[in-house]
Amino acid sequence: MANILITYSTVDGHTQKICERLQEIAEGEKQQVTLVPLADAINLDVASFDKIVIGSSIRYGNYRPELFAFISKNLDLLNSKPSAFFSVNMVARKPQKNRPETNPYLQKFLRKSPWKPKVLEVFAGQIDYPRYGFFDRVMIQFIMKITNGPTDRYGSFEFTDWDRVEAFSATISRM
Repeated sequence: MANILITYSTVDGHTQKICERLQEIAEGEKQQVTLVPLADAINLDVASFDKIVIGSSIRYGNYRPELFAFISKNLDLLNSKPSAFFSVNMVARKPQKNRPETNPYLQKFLRKSPWKPKVLEVFAGQIDYPRYGFFDRVMIQFIMKITNGPTDRYGSFEFTDWDRVEAFSATISRM
């Protein structure tokens, strides 16, 4: 039985939702899982885990600072253990940008980060206009308009391929 750390950085909660699904699958396979936000994981003894999975969302083209703080603090352990990283971003809703090797945000992460995860994945996220404040709603609508995405300010649109999330979970089990 593996002891897995699943940790995440999320803005609106969708990356957490994906991590909760990964946790559910792993626990169904009798794996021991600790699920915590990256801001809390920075204080954990990462050496006590057999596998480490990190998920992080993009907002306005950037990952949040706690992702790089966690990597910096735990770099040697991350590079020495079975580890996986997944990015959640709206660019991944497009078929030509929904794979690790074709997603510009994941590729940018790999160029910037000294961590070299064993497994990579990318998932499209969710747009939930009614939950956003005025600024975020207008900015995201603008971005969606220029990228041919949904702009209905009353709509909620989920683009996550949950079958791929399940396949990613199987890959984590095998690492």
